Amino acid sequence: MTVSSRDIVVGYDGSDQAEVALHFAAREAASLHLPLRIVHSFSPPMGGSGLGYGTLLPADALDSMRDGIALNVEKAGEKIRQAHPNLEVSVIVLVGNPAAGVLSEAEGATAVVVGSRGLGGFRGLLLGSTGIQVASHASCPVVVVRGEPSVTAHTVVVGVDGSDLSQAALGWAFDYASRHSYGVRVIHAWTVPSIDFMAAPAAPPADVATISDEEMRATAEAIAGFRTDFPDVNVEERVVQKSAAAALLAEAHDAVAIVVGTRGRGEVMGAVLGSVSQGVLHKAKIPVVVVGSATTSGPVGTGA
Repeated sequence: MTVSSRDIVVGYDGSDQAEVALHFAAREAASLHLPLRIVHSFSPPMGGSGLGYGTLLPADALDSMRDGIALNVEKAGEKIRQAHPNLEVSVIVLVGNPAAGVLSEAEGATAVVVGSRGLGGFRGLLLGSTGIQVASHASCPVVVVRGEPSVTAHTVVVGVDGSDLSQAALGWAFDYASRHSYGVRVIHAWTVPSIDFMAAPAAPPADVATISDEEMRATAEAIAGFRTDFPDVNVEERVVQKSAAAALLAEAHDAVAIVVGTRGRGEVMGAVLGSVSQGVLHKAKIPVVVVGSATTSGPVGTGA
């Protein structure tokens, strides 16, 4: 398939997690032969006034601050150019809300990468507001990076539930695994349907064995096409009776990344991030890829 000419966007603020996100984005851009765009968006501090109200910094002070930030971001970009001599790297510094700035630059991008918590995040929180907002509203796949996976990690974990978004997540996972020589572990988690015995007192008990067989068959059908398209990727299937978020986190012990759709089958319509994607984002210690409705089931680089 033909790789598009779009770029990889990474939000960068100089924090430790932003550094990890930057290097992840650079590797991904180099792998896809796409340009890398480093975006730093900052909200200027409010100065005090004699009346006690906050006031914006004077224009010259704001320009000086922006120039200083741009210099530091450019230094980070230069390090990436040295590490990846063939990679086209650009740097953009914006004044405004960090999430809004990254989202505006991510329009039309192949993917956007952010750290899970930046310099402005509250200590102790695993996922900051910028990560949540970008993952919720980006028009392309979002990679939220908390830390580097183990050097022995070799598997991409992806959740499936039969929804269109889980098919898109499968496309991302298989393409990424193929380019980096990883395997794919497909997780389908299910729970016994709840029954309101007040409303249906004569309802028969769930046949767990039958349900499990049906879920295994559905999972095999969902990934059959990807097995054909990516014969180089080793595939494992796991069908487990457990909540989806818990299953994905448990199966990620040797994973380089977890891939999920923004919202799965059965989630509340209108919700941007479902309970599964939120649960994984808040608890995973490795990169989490969130694939939204604007992404099709094609590989990450196709934009198809």
